[in-house]
Amino acid sequence: MTAQVNKPNGSGIERVFKATKCSYYGFKAAWLYESAFRQELALVIILLPLSFVLCESRNHWLLLFSSLMLVLFAELVNSAIEALADAISLEYHALIGRAKDIGSAVVFVALTVLIVVWGEAFWRLIA
Repeated sequence: MTAQVNKPNGSGIERVFKATKCSYYGFKAAWLYESAFRQELALVIILLPLSFVLCESRNHWLLLFSSLMLVLFAELVNSAIEALADAISLEYHALIGRAKDIGSAVVFVALTVLIVVWGEAFWRLIA
């Protein structure tokens, strides 16, 4: 027995194309409305070429690259939480404030990972 799903995005390859289109819109919105996303994307654009110089192995490069993607991931999630919270209410609410603070903490953790991973790579370069 197949479970019936009533989703407007369709199924199969059509769903993949629609999901890709939604992802494009998400990146576009983040670029247009979120200065933190633009700043972190600029950081990625600067550091990504440097990752090829700093890496000592394929796995090391994957770690450098993954730490960059983690920052963008965290910022996208944080921006989504903030947009949704603002759509619900612009007035102060303790739970909305908590959600926004937790989203900010996610970005902080991702940036901490980036600093540790890249700091270690720079340390190896100068040591």
